[in-house]
Amino acid sequence: MTTQLLNRLDINTTLAQRMIVGFIRDQIDKAGAKGAVLGLSGGIDSALAAYLSVAALGAENVLAVRMPYKSSSAASLTDAETVIEDLGIPSITVPITEMVDPLIGQFPDMSNVRKGNIMARMRMIVLYDQSAAQGLLPMGTSNKTEFLLGYSTIYGDSGVALQPIADLYKYQVRQLSRAIGVPTAILDKAPSADLWEGQTDEGELGFTYNEVDQVLYLLVDSRYTVEDVIAEGFNPAFVESVWRKVKANHFKRTMPNIAKLSNRSIGHDFLYLRDWTGR
Repeated sequence: MTTQLLNRLDINTTLAQRMIVGFIRDQIDKAGAKGAVLGLSGGIDSALAAYLSVAALGAENVLAVRMPYKSSSAASLTDAETVIEDLGIPSITVPITEMVDPLIGQFPDMSNVRKGNIMARMRMIVLYDQSAAQGLLPMGTSNKTEFLLGYSTIYGDSGVALQPIADLYKYQVRQLSRAIGVPTAILDKAPSADLWEGQTDEGELGFTYNEVDQVLYLLVDSRYTVEDVIAEGFNPAFVESVWRKVKANHFKRTMPNIAKLSNRSIGHDFLYLRDWTGR
């Protein structure tokens, strides 16, 4: 059953690449930007976003920014450098330790989650600063699994201008990354936000991406009910927990809700695309 469901997640990588590259090019053009700026962590998601951005915009129009904290893994910087050199893209390194530590120092009992949120939001401040300085659009690097589970920081890693890989489950991110030539060292490493020493995504979530991708695919793409997914043989508590996460984190996937008072409220009735041509 597991293998069969994972096979259902398989994508046509050639078609997926063509669609995402076209999307990036279209969005940058409509925004009137010169190119894209993205945070390069050394992980597979940001690496894939970088490769797709270069395919869409050309290496000279993609700026990679490495933003290490004092506890960040040295291997992350090395893996990010591998991507930078392979793609031939311009890059800068902006350490964030001295930016975030003053706030962290105000609250000695601060949890790792709170610290991680501060780091994520500071990194987005850096990206938007480079956006303003160089006329580049901030590029997202989050995948569909993270978005559905709420495994992101609102106004941090989710606070970008466009999301090229957010309709790809982690399994599919790996599949497409392998197809377009992301370095093996990045493909094989344990997924991690690198927010504190020894942190891994799957360790923090409490399950593997392959497990949760299968459940999410059935719940979201196949429109199964929780009962239907359980009938497929998945642990009931696990399925129910995943669905609770999806529902509870819906607010992270939408613009802030606006209380409706008028006939044409933003987000309710006034829904024109930004490239609309008439009134």
